[in-house]
Amino acid sequence: MILKKLITYLITFLLFLITVILSLDYWISYKTAPYIYHDENKLPYRTIGVVLGTSKYVKGGGINGFYRNRIDGAIDLYWQGKVDYLLVSGDNAHLNYNEPITMQKDLIKAGIPRESIVLDYAGFRTFDSVVRANKVFNADDFTIITQEFHCERAIFIALAQDIQAQCFAVPAPKSMKLVRIREMFARVSAFIDLYIMNKKPKYLGPIIPIISNND
Repeated sequence: MILKKLITYLITFLLFLITVILSLDYWISYKTAPYIYHDENKLPYRTIGVVLGTSKYVKGGGINGFYRNRIDGAIDLYWQGKVDYLLVSGDNAHLNYNEPITMQKDLIKAGIPRESIVLDYAGFRTFDSVVRANKVFNADDFTIITQEFHCERAIFIALAQDIQAQCFAVPAPKSMKLVRIREMFARVSAFIDLYIMNKKPKYLGPIIPIISNND
């Protein structure tokens, strides 16, 4: 009898947990939808575009589709005059792995002037990238550039931190099942960080405004 009760409690708890995760996932998608754009022609102009970093290459070899589409999206927005500066934010935890430098190189190859590209080496997580864009680089209103599911979490973080932001959703690779499942748990983690743990970025430091007051 005790074992049956334990199994019943466990199943009930798991069902409750699944319901909470799915509900939070849906709520974040719904809450952030007005701030996400898929058509670059309808995207309002913002001075700064924030490109969220990811690995350029996949483990099996070849270019990561998430990376390629983010870079292509950033290039398109720059040349269409939708942004004037690109803040590339990512991880540089290892000597042989530096997301901001990698993104900068590919943007320069596309003809974007070096002075229009700003590097954030402490964008270890989406939370850090979004908050640092505002607190460190003094961006009051900016366009985030990433895939739609990632846009939703990034905008959710921005809204919770009273940061004005919009997001341009670039295409995602076709194989999304595992990524989408992982995203659900990432959203739970983001909610806990924001509303329970009240976490701060790993590094903040002095303010380095992208746009000076004289501009």
